[in-house]
Amino acid sequence: MTLRNIIILIALACGFMWYNKEGPATYGPGIVAPSSPVQRDFADPPSFTFDRYSITELASFDIEARVLGREDYSRDRGAELSPMDLALGWGRMSDESVLADINIRQSGRFYFWRVDAFPIPRQEIETHSANMHLIPANAHVARDMDEIREGDVVHLSGSLVQATSKDGWVWRSSMTRNDTGAGACEVIWVEQVSITRR
Repeated sequence: MTLRNIIILIALACGFMWYNKEGPATYGPGIVAPSSPVQRDFADPPSFTFDRYSITELASFDIEARVLGREDYSRDRGAELSPMDLALGWGRMSDESVLADINIRQSGRFYFWRVDAFPIPRQEIETHSANMHLIPANAHVARDMDEIREGDVVHLSGSLVQATSKDGWVWRSSMTRNDTGAGACEVIWVEQVSITRR
């Protein structure tokens, strides 16, 4: 084998590795995250200090969902706490055959979707997908979060929280999956992350 052929093979291998890491994960048709998120509200919400913020845990939260989109943030007010938003879908909103007919994008800490024709009822889209602001509990969780890409099935465990700063800024999680618009996003204190990828 000539040196030229070796270089071509190495380039092809590197290109495959880059695509495999950076391209969206695919599963084919079918629901890959069938269960709804599990939330248990705290009767007496605990609080703790994290950097310059007071964090109040409103409910325990556990979700397995498909990543519909990922958006990283570094300049807005929330970025100091939450460097990443995930748009997540479960039930039929984790099915590629459904998602093929839904255009999804994220911007400004919001998740937007658009359809030409509804593949499933509008209410199901709204109640089985959400934009979630992720606060990593530690550096290990932050590293795991950094590996997440569109299409992955992720399992996140932690708490829905309210973050408050000394200057009066408040960021409070939604407490239901049935709301839409401003204030409908979950703010999650993430303690554990796992990724399933084919």
